Amino acid sequence: MSVLVGAIVTLGMLVVVPAGLQLIGAPELDRMRRLWLLFAVPGAAALWLPRGLPATALAVCYALGTVLLALHAPRRLLRNLTTPGVSATAPAEIALLTALVTPSIAATALVAERSGHTLFGFGLGILALTVPHFHYAGFAAALVSGLVCRTADSPAGRFAALSVPLGTLLVLIGYFIGDWAELAGAVVLTAGMWTVALLTWRSIRDRNRDRITRALLAVSSAVLAVTMVLALSWALGEATGLPHPTLTWMAATHGLGNALGFALCSVLAWQRLRNRTDHEGTTA
Repeated sequence: MSVLVGAIVTLGMLVVVPAGLQLIGAPELDRMRRLWLLFAVPGAAALWLPRGLPATALAVCYALGTVLLALHAPRRLLRNLTTPGVSATAPAEIALLTALVTPSIAATALVAERSGHTLFGFGLGILALTVPHFHYAGFAAALVSGLVCRTADSPAGRFAALSVPLGTLLVLIGYFIGDWAELAGAVVLTAGMWTVALLTWRSIRDRNRDRITRALLAVSSAVLAVTMVLALSWALGEATGLPHPTLTWMAATHGLGNALGFALCSVLAWQRLRNRTDHEGTTA
């Protein structure tokens, strides 16, 4: 696993996921959030060791944590189904359920890659890139789209919240059935993330006077507008044979941009919005 990919995944494991879990605002996730680093630190350490038994064992530790997190999804769904007045199929809720599950997909790929074994016929290079993909295009994108839909509840917000889980699913299916399905997933995911960027810029950002929060939201929106073009061009090139960026170039541009410019800036901005809301609620 390259140094750049390892750094991107480390950021996702140690910062983006635990910060994101806090933003969901679910009390049942508090214990998981407090324990997260017990799983994530070994997982991050696995990224920097040579492939082999020690790295695999540490990756398995992380995978256990992601499975425990994913188990909250069916529990949450069942609770919503049995709670009067709560819609279990609300777009924001579907997006947040997706966020709970996707780290386990990343962790499965990590265990296989660190052990040096292919998985479902995928080589080690693809598995290594699957790990950051499902931390960012999976967890972070689904989380932020769900938060945006909660705040800007509109047809556009609902479209964004649904298109991110759908696009992620199509990309995953494309791994198995071919590049055209992956291209379809990239189109859907790009449309959803562009909608997230537009709503963040025009609605959520404009409601806030805090300059730091506005700047963070502006950066996350602008970065999405660029990085998703790269994702779309890569998927189009893979499906059609047209010239397109290499995987190395994608990691250095699309991957790094989404990690720092989108995911990190977004969770920091939403954390500031959450803190302000909690403060206003306390002083009211």
